[in-house]
Amino acid sequence: MDMKKLALLLGCSLSVSLAMAQNVEFVKENFAQNKDGFKEAKKRLDEGNDIFAATSKKTDDTYRQKFYKDAVAPYLDAYALNPNNALLNYRLGVAYLFTDQKAKALPYLEKAKKLNPSVDPELSFYLARAYQMNMEWQKAVTDYKKYLATLSTDKGRAKVDVVNKYIRESLSGEKLEKKPVRVFFDKAGETINSRFADTQPVVNADETVMLFSSRRAVLAEGKTQPDKDKPLQDDIYISTKVNGQWTPAKPLDKHINTDKNEVVVAISPDGQRFLFTGDENDGNLYECVLKGNEWSKPDELPKEINSSARESSATYSYDGKTLYFVSDRANGIGKGDIYFVVLDAKGNWGKAVSAGPKINTAYDEGAVFMLPDGKTLYFSSEGHNSMGGYDIFKSVLENGQWSEPENLGYPVNTPEDDKFLTLTANGRYGYMASSRLDKSQGESDIYRLTFIGAEKHMVLNTSDDLIASTSMQVPQPVSMPVLDLKTPQTILVQGIILDAKTKKPLEAKVEVIDNLRKEVVTTFTSNSATGHYLVTLPAGKNYGLAIKRDDYIFHSSHFNVPATAGFKQVNQPVQLQPLEAGGVLPLHNIFFEEGKAALLPEATYELKGLVALLNDKKSLRVEVAGLPQSQDATQSLAESRAKAVLDYLVANGINAKRLQSKGYALADATATPEKILPVEDYGLEIRFLAK
Repeated sequence: MDMKKLALLLGCSLSVSLAMAQNVEFVKENFAQNKDGFKEAKKRLDEGNDIFAATSKKTDDTYRQKFYKDAVAPYLDAYALNPNNALLNYRLGVAYLFTDQKAKALPYLEKAKKLNPSVDPELSFYLARAYQMNMEWQKAVTDYKKYLATLSTDKGRAKVDVVNKYIRESLSGEKLEKKPVRVFFDKAGETINSRFADTQPVVNADETVMLFSSRRAVLAEGKTQPDKDKPLQDDIYISTKVNGQWTPAKPLDKHINTDKNEVVVAISPDGQRFLFTGDENDGNLYECVLKGNEWSKPDELPKEINSSARESSATYSYDGKTLYFVSDRANGIGKGDIYFVVLDAKGNWGKAVSAGPKINTAYDEGAVFMLPDGKTLYFSSEGHNSMGGYDIFKSVLENGQWSEPENLGYPVNTPEDDKFLTLTANGRYGYMASSRLDKSQGESDIYRLTFIGAEKHMVLNTSDDLIASTSMQVPQPVSMPVLDLKTPQTILVQGIILDAKTKKPLEAKVEVIDNLRKEVVTTFTSNSATGHYLVTLPAGKNYGLAIKRDDYIFHSSHFNVPATAGFKQVNQPVQLQPLEAGGVLPLHNIFFEEGKAALLPEATYELKGLVALLNDKKSLRVEVAGLPQSQDATQSLAESRAKAVLDYLVANGINAKRLQSKGYALADATATPEKILPVEDYGLEIRFLAK
């Protein structure tokens, strides 16, 4: 039957028959004038009933969600002939409650009650569920309580607990709906979304790379329709942002996408590695690394993370040294719990540790995402103060303790499952997949969320494009000034590393150093094809950045990020000079006592790097140059500081004959283009001399 005609017929049938409620049995005597229509409708009804009967015997909601939906289509065909059958309305409503379109269940269940209030003992329960899905909170509570009265306190104990949870969710939802968060939903566009299910979007820290999973059909050559007998599988797709627009998404190579399901769960802040789940053991975690322009073959994560149970989600910490993941392994607090593992000094993952009862509940925790500030955890859960199904929460790690999880609020969360959210480093933009928004392009589409901060005077708009569901007609703010947001306390540093002479991209080692603790925070490499590097760092520390490559002069810079600083993005291109006479190495992580030539402990790491360089290249001769940077800086202090560095080098085994130091007057000091942050009013640089 033509779908437009069917939709029109169904709409008319519902409105008319609700006004003239009278149960019509599905027997041929009632359709004597349309025998052929009855025969076909009865056939479809029986098909739906077979699915319904087989599925009803199962108590596992995952199983029910997988198969109940298959009853919807045959039931709708039967409904087109007989919209006034109470049992059909009831079963169609129940089937819809196990699909991604749960809100559609309500009119059918309401009609079933009007046609025959005793159609099924479970009617009050499912009607309450439908009211909850449509955010008619008090009606949901009333019907849940009515259903509770029919349950025995001994045999129905488990069901009593379930219903009481749904009542708590409805009361929570009522509160959350009254104070909606200010957020815009924008569809990611046709270059990303398809008419199939597009899910699990993850973006890197600066929102230039997106990976997501899609169950779209890949058509064989010459075919215009997918093979109906071949079930569609999840594959991983990639898109990059060019001039502010996402490029058409492309599937990853066949050594990653297989004839099984691959569902992406995380991407590193720099976009150089990602994690996904495969079908092994009902869900194991794998990692791929970007080498130039090619992704590596999947590497299965070790036994400290993957177990015989299901690992369904994971996220990187900003430094890559901690991995948070979700597992339903034995002895957890709930069905699926959040755990974390930490890299040891040898680069091996330690034992998995539970995130604890502040985060994990007796219910299921579904997905996890760590903001690059190193302390803000976003996760989905069926527990806490959920308004129904999975809601997304956030908790902040301070002094080793997680804060009380905070519900992100409506309309980010709804009574349906809201299971996965990823954010950019500034915390203002997020991505999620949803099938509940108006004018959906497919089964599930990807949306970009813009969080716009605390409420100010606003213009109201009820345009469909700004609403998260047909049943969520909440006013949305439009045409307002940019608001000051409480942004993550993070600095994002990125740039391109080039050969100073050839201007070609270089693969180089990038070290991030905690200058005060004199230890490496994290180490990674720039991309060999593009030279691009990116690192996100939590505020509250003095960081050094060292970029190294064999036969090149290493580059250094430092970033002192106050603990109170908000999000900041720095673009720092680097040109590495070949290690040869005439080259210059600015020293940005050499620190002295104020107004003196006494080296501070924070200077140790960079000085050790300089010693290692001179030990490796024993033919090099260098001058340590002290450079005044302002009228207030004296040549004598510049000279004393240069001499202090020379003395350190000699004390650490460098032959004094290879070294000289000099303090320059302000007029003689040459400004180094790469200089980023002068220390006080002085600079230091190493000048490589001819043999």
